[in-house]
Amino acid sequence: MSYKKINNKLPLAREGIPFILIGIALTSILFILNWKLLAIPIAVATLFSIYFFRDPKRTHVDKERAIFAPADGRVLSIENLDNGDYRLKDKAIKISIFMSIFNSHINRIPIKGKISQLSYHPGKFFSANRDKASVYNEHNIVTLETDNKKKIIFVQIAGLIARRIACWVKKGDYVETGQRFGLIRFGSRLEVYLPPDCEIKVKKGEKVKASQTIIGYLSETENKK
Repeated sequence: MSYKKINNKLPLAREGIPFILIGIALTSILFILNWKLLAIPIAVATLFSIYFFRDPKRTHVDKERAIFAPADGRVLSIENLDNGDYRLKDKAIKISIFMSIFNSHINRIPIKGKISQLSYHPGKFFSANRDKASVYNEHNIVTLETDNKKKIIFVQIAGLIARRIACWVKKGDYVETGQRFGLIRFGSRLEVYLPPDCEIKVKKGEKVKASQTIIGYLSETENKK
């Protein structure tokens, strides 16, 4: 079994480099022309782009059955879906994480396994902290099958300002816990669907960090071969 590696050696996500280079070029030209009133706000926007697209190096300690947060942000809600929902017909626990523009927006794999399905859906751009964003906004559904054939789904959801979802894995890839798998621009939401008998370790309102915060554990029975 071969696991796909996505190792970005830069401290920035590649998707942000065009924004940053354009900002630097415009700022330089405007300063040369002595148009400081225009140059200063563009310089500030460029600095913010560098901050937003930062890609911090993360390490984590592997723990048996642990499921890690796939995104930095704040837990909006934890729902027990006894009858499933429009995405998943089976019972599940759904954890919603809101990423503000001040969070690192690199998304990471919550537990190792195989990408069994990808499904992109165009949509609207409501504010990502609103419940209807989960249903109506542009989103990308990633389904992962653990080594024990258990299904975990994580959904990248665009926000009010976001206009692009990047996903760097494809169907059939074997991925590792903590591996970078995507990015959403400028304020967004990520939802995780876990098996219904998982032990949840986070609470509503809690701040989490991708590949650092354990959001739950698979049940012991699920870890057996």
